[in-house]
Amino acid sequence: MKRLSEKEETLMKIIWRLKKAFAKEVREELPDPKPHINTVATTMKRLADKGFLKYEDFGATYRYSAALSRKDYTNKFVKPLLAGLFGNSMKNVVAFFAEEEEISLKELKEIIKMIEDKEK
Repeated sequence: MKRLSEKEETLMKIIWRLKKAFAKEVREELPDPKPHINTVATTMKRLADKGFLKYEDFGATYRYSAALSRKDYTNKFVKPLLAGLFGNSMKNVVAFFAEEEEISLKELKEIIKMIEDKEK
């Protein structure tokens, strides 16, 4: 199983949020300019073929749902990427984004609160 392309990840995020959806519903969630419905349907079929989506057959159409949870995807593809880039250190990840001004002080405080709440 390979990591998803940016376009595939966009569709997966929608599926993860909606839980189950037809291609038409996924397309409605995409920003303008929206791709043609056939493009969305083809990409979703490809995601099913790759094992990321499963589907229910409704005759002329399919309703899709995630075969892989967002958490499982993150653990399998994102964590190893971050580990390789930042020496397996979340401190280095956060420091990088802080230095690049990609994360605000408010966001850092929210992260600290999440960690503190998790430890309780």
